[in-house]
Amino acid sequence: MAASMGVMNDPKSAQRPVIYQLLVRTFGNTETARKPGGTLAENGCGKFCEINGAALDSIREMGFNHIWLTGVIEQASGTDYPGRPADPPDILKGKAGSPYAVRDYFDVCPDYAVDPENRIAEFRGLLARCRQHGFRVIIDFVPNHVARSYNSDVRPEFSFGEGDKRDAFFDRDNHFYYLGENDRGGEAPLKLPTSDMPGCTGLFEPETDFGRVTGNNAITWSPSIQDWYETVKLNYGHDFTKGRTTQYLPGSDEPMRNVPRTWQTMDEIIGYWQGMGVDGFRVDMAHMVPMEFWSWVVKRARSRDADVFFMAEAYDGDPAKLTDADVLDELLKAGFDAAYEHPSYKILQGIHEQGKWANDIDGETFGGEHFHRCIRYLENHDEVRIANPRHWGGAGMGAGKPAAAVMFGMSQAAIMLYSGQEVGEPAMGEEGFSGDDGRTSIFDYTSMPEFKKWVNGGKYDGAGLSPEQQSLREFYGELIAVLKEPAFEKGEFYGLNHANKENLAFGRIGDETVSGHWLYAFLRYDGKSGQAFLCVANFHAKEGLTDVKVIIPDDALQFIGKDSAKSLSFMCRLGDDAVLKAETAVLPVAGLSIGDLPPFGARYYELK
Repeated sequence: MAASMGVMNDPKSAQRPVIYQLLVRTFGNTETARKPGGTLAENGCGKFCEINGAALDSIREMGFNHIWLTGVIEQASGTDYPGRPADPPDILKGKAGSPYAVRDYFDVCPDYAVDPENRIAEFRGLLARCRQHGFRVIIDFVPNHVARSYNSDVRPEFSFGEGDKRDAFFDRDNHFYYLGENDRGGEAPLKLPTSDMPGCTGLFEPETDFGRVTGNNAITWSPSIQDWYETVKLNYGHDFTKGRTTQYLPGSDEPMRNVPRTWQTMDEIIGYWQGMGVDGFRVDMAHMVPMEFWSWVVKRARSRDADVFFMAEAYDGDPAKLTDADVLDELLKAGFDAAYEHPSYKILQGIHEQGKWANDIDGETFGGEHFHRCIRYLENHDEVRIANPRHWGGAGMGAGKPAAAVMFGMSQAAIMLYSGQEVGEPAMGEEGFSGDDGRTSIFDYTSMPEFKKWVNGGKYDGAGLSPEQQSLREFYGELIAVLKEPAFEKGEFYGLNHANKENLAFGRIGDETVSGHWLYAFLRYDGKSGQAFLCVANFHAKEGLTDVKVIIPDDALQFIGKDSAKSLSFMCRLGDDAVLKAETAVLPVAGLSIGDLPPFGARYYELK
C-alpha cells in the first residue's frame, strides 16, 4: 500500500535497517547557481518542508525504512539571523559551516526553516511526516567535539565550558582540554591557520588568553589547516595523553551524580531529542570516546526508549581510538546496534582504484560478531561519489551495481544509501571550502544537479532523469526488495571464490592465471526457511565475462542443505529472468553454467 493511502506499519518491526541518508541542506535545493563559496541567498538551501510526502513516498517505495537526517542540529555558520549572529569566518569551514561543528545541541539549523524563528516546530512537522510514512528517524550525535563558538541559548545551563578550570590541561569534570604555556605552537593567543583567508585574522577573540585542544586531539596553539581547527575536543573524564586505559571510569549503572560532567550533559542532550520523537542516532567518530561512557549512556537512552537505534562511525585503524581491542566489537558490546564497515568499502573501491581483486573481499568475511552487525555503505557524506570521473577508476555510476550487490548482500547487516547515489550524482566542480574533491560538500551552500532531475520541482518523480539514471535507481530498488528475503535478512554467508581460483571459466580476462579478479560469488542460506541464494557479480566496467561457470563444492551444498538433492533449479531474482538447472553431482566438478555476465552485471539466483 502506498504511504499516501494511510499510515504505514510500525517501522520498528523492520528486521533489517535500510537507511536513506540525506543532507537537508542539499536534498531539496533546486537552485542552479552553485557559485563557489556562495551565500545562502546566492546558492539556495534545502528546507525541512521540501522533504514532503511525495519525497517520502518515493523513498519508502524503494524499500527504505530509516531516514538519517544529516546536519539537523544547529552548527556554526556564516549566515546570521535575528538574535543569532554569524560566526567569525576564522572558525568556519565554508560559509554554511560543517554539520559536525555543533553550536547548540538543543536547536536545529535555522537555514532549513521557512520561518527561522519557528524552526523547531518545522522540524517537528518533518518528524511527524516521516513517522506517517513509516520511517524511523536518525539524526547526528557528535560526541567528540563541538564548535569553538558553542553556546546554547536554548538550554544555557548546559553550555559546555561553563565552570571549567582553564588553568589545567585536564580535570575530570572539565568539559574541555586547555592548552598550557609549554604546549606546541608557543603561547596565547590561539593562532588559527586562516590568516590568509578572506575576511580572516587568524584569531578567535574568545581564545585570546586561553586555548583549547582541537577535535582531532591536536595539542597546539597553532593548529594546521589539516587539523579540525574549527572544533574543540570534549573531555569524558579521561586524559587521552595517558593512553587508552579507561576501565577506571564509572560503570553502566553509576548514578548521574557520580559521572563526569560531560556525561551528564550528553545524556541530557540525547534525552531531549528522544523526547522530541527522534528514533536513533548516527554517532560521529564514536571510537574517540571512552567505551564506558557508551555503556552508560546507551543504557540510559534505552530506559527511555527500548528500541532506540545507535549506529557508530568508527575506524579500528585510527590511533585515536580508546581501546586496544577491535573498536567495532567493543562498540557493539557497549550497546551499539551497528558500526561502520569501512574495510569492505575500501576493498570494493580498491578494485577500481588500487588493483585489488574480488578475491580480497574474502578477508573481510571473518569479522566476528560485527560481520552481521555493521553499517554497509558505498557512499556517505565523507566519501567520494561513485559516479565522479576522477574516482572509482572513472568507471561511472554503474560501478555501484555489482558493488552494492556484494556489499549489501553478503551479511544481515544494516545497509545505507546516500541521496544522489541512486541517480549517479557525480559531485563535479568546485563548491567552496571543499574544493573539487568528488564529494557533495557538507561545508558550503550548494545543490546536486543530477539529483535535481529526480526532485523535479518538488514532485520527486524523476521525470528529468536519463534512461541510465532511471535504470540505476530501479536497480537499487529491486536489490533492496530481494534483500528482504529470509536468506539475506537472517541467513549465513558462504564465499565461493576460494573454490574457484583454479576454475578457468570463473571470469578470467586476458592472460590471468588465477580466477577471482573481477568476479565474486557467494551463497546466502537461512536454515529456518530453507531459502538459499547464489549471488554473482562482475566488477569490470567494460569486459563482459563469457560462458561463466561457478563451482559449488560439496561442503557448500551441505551448508545450504542441498547435498542430497538430485538436481537443482536456479531462478534469477535480480538481473534477468533466467532459470538455470543442473545435476547436483555436477556442481562440485564442472560447476553451474550461468552463461555470460555483462560489464557491471549482478545476478541473484534463488535455489529451488
